Amino acid sequence: MVWLIGCKGMLGSEIARQLEQNNVAFIGTDRDVDITDSRALEKFAAGHEGITWIVNCSAYTAVDKAEDDADLAALLNETGAGNIAHTAKQIGAKMIHISTDYVFDGSGKTPYTENMPVSPLGVYGRTKAAGERAVQESGCAWYIFRTAWLYGYDGKNFVYTMINLMNSRDTISVVADQKGSPTFAADLARCIVITILNAVKGSLLPEGIYHCTDRGETTWFEFASEIYRLGREKGKITHDCTVKPCTTDEYPTRATRPAYSVLSKAKIQRALQIELPDWKESLRAFISSPLFSLK
Repeated sequence: MVWLIGCKGMLGSEIARQLEQNNVAFIGTDRDVDITDSRALEKFAAGHEGITWIVNCSAYTAVDKAEDDADLAALLNETGAGNIAHTAKQIGAKMIHISTDYVFDGSGKTPYTENMPVSPLGVYGRTKAAGERAVQESGCAWYIFRTAWLYGYDGKNFVYTMINLMNSRDTISVVADQKGSPTFAADLARCIVITILNAVKGSLLPEGIYHCTDRGETTWFEFASEIYRLGREKGKITHDCTVKPCTTDEYPTRATRPAYSVLSKAKIQRALQIELPDWKESLRAFISSPLFSLK
């Protein structure tokens, strides 16, 4: 059985959907079980026999707010992750932990591989990197999936935000000098569920860090431009809006963003024997889906 922590979030909701579709038994928790309280985790685990996997989708993800809320970010992203990992070790479960491109500083020019040293710029990235270390040092069987630029059906994300703005403004400006890979939550969830299903069949993924985003790379401006094009095509945007490029300096944020955060997908694709979809293909699937629902 899978214990899905953070089951009500954007990624957690998608993983739950796919576990159900594949008839995988799971139990989900969210804020009802406090990950910062190791005893609460142990108590829950003790009351549910047969947990063989713990998937941790919980995190403090407010990147800018984290700069002024470092203690809470560390409590959730580092302490909470470590507590979950120790619980996994205690009950003999394997753990899948979700991490981020923000563990890198963005100074690279080619896709980051899993063995490159981390060098986070801000509080969010530092606490996520610390969470990775806590998981690795726990002694449990662990898998860390780093992802980036995530969007999905449930919860706020860049795609929904852009479409809402495009339906209400004549002009929007979007940063054109930060590069990364948009990731549809359904694609990341698929890799996680395949990992679990393969293990059931006796094909266990080697422990380690895996990068998992959609293929290709783009800028936030190019991403927004494609959202507008597809949004108009699919009738999700009914207002004329001009999308203009701007620089990071013209759009200052509390936390510094990595200028280049493209992650190499070679390892995960080779390990799972799959090909991740191109980001444009997945964006079209997302906007075309009956599950698409503007918040």
